[in-house]
Parts: sequence; C-alpha cells; structure tokens
Amino acid sequence: MDFLSQTLSFLAVALVWGTTNPLLKKGSVGVEKIQCRGRLRQLFAELAFLALRWQYVVPFLVNQSGSVLYYVTIGQADISLAVPITNSLTFLVTSVAGRLMGEKSPTNTTYLGVVLVLVGVALCIASKLH
Repeated sequence: MDFLSQTLSFLAVALVWGTTNPLLKKGSVGVEKIQCRGRLRQLFAELAFLALRWQYVVPFLVNQSGSVLYYVTIGQADISLAVPITNSLTFLVTSVAGRLMGEKSPTNTTYLGVVLVLVGVALCIASKLH
C-alpha cells in the first residue's frame, strides 16, 4: 500500500471515529442515572442499558468498523506517522461533528488546537513526501 492510499485510509478512519464519537455520547445519555447496589450489578445494568439502545449500538458498530480499517492499514504503514495523523484528524472531525450535532460551540483554544493539528498533519505528510 503506497503512502497516498495509507493517508486516505487514515482519513477514512478519522472520519468514521470522529463522526461516531458525538453519536456515542448522545446515545449513552441516561446511563449516569442508573443506580444499583454493588459494582458488578452496576456494571451489568449499565451494559444492558447501552446494549438495548439502538442510538448507542449502531454508532458503536460503525465506530468498530473504523477500528478494523485502522488495524488493517496500520499493519502496512509507518506507525510513527499513522498514529499522530489518525488521532489528530479524529480530534478535528469530532470537534466539527459535535458542533454540527448541537454540542456547545468550541472555544478559541479549541480552534487554535484545530489549526495546530492541521499544521502538524501537513508537516508529517510533507516529511514523508520528501
């Protein structure tokens, strides 16, 4: 797999992970209200709550498909570039997707972080191309 294909695969992973993160957050609303005696009962009650909500299960399965693509791609990629590119782009996509889904507006610090992420990704890609 050439570098361009790897980069596109990492971008696809970031898009899948970044768009499903806010959906997982929305789908898990209410889990914090579950009250059971004992840690094990609490754990199983929370797992049952999440497993029975399609609003959580569907984004979770899509998110995991992104993980499969990531692990397939990372086996053929330079890990020193793969991890920062994928994780930083996931951060970026999560910020944008969350905002589009009604989460509160990011702060100026978040916007600065997004710009720095893009610069960092561009530097990683540029270093590999030269």
